[in-house]
Amino acid sequence: MSGAVESKLAELGLTLPDVVPPLAAYQPAVRSGVYVYTSGQLPMVDGKLPVTGKVGAEVTAEEAKDLARICALNALAAVKSVAGDLDRVARVVKVVGFVASAADFTGQPGVVNGASELLGAVLGDKGVHARSAVGVAVLPLDAPVEVEIQVELTEA
Repeated sequence: MSGAVESKLAELGLTLPDVVPPLAAYQPAVRSGVYVYTSGQLPMVDGKLPVTGKVGAEVTAEEAKDLARICALNALAAVKSVAGDLDRVARVVKVVGFVASAADFTGQPGVVNGASELLGAVLGDKGVHARSAVGVAVLPLDAPVEVEIQVELTEA
């Protein structure tokens, strides 16, 4: 049975994906006290990256923004895997977005808005967060975007 958060996802035409399996020696998410920290989530869909390359070169900023939404959805799946229920999310504390950027691309904040806007649409005021949007030379598997989130949970 899904709770209010998953009902909101359904209302938005989205479903929570399976947790993306780790590519190396790490866990998709870990819990410490009332906080859950996700590993960087790539925009994997059914085990594959839909697009690869640098934003501002092979990938448009708008495509990358959509990919950041997928990253945030994957991050929510990782949170649920350790929290048990997304309705336990008291708030998203921090979002960090990494954008594989062409040398002259400076639109990282707009790209990472894809993740921030998804979290706001799904979680409302609980989705308002602090954030960093960072341009990098390359990401794992040549992914254009990677997003990690930190959330605070309500007490059980």
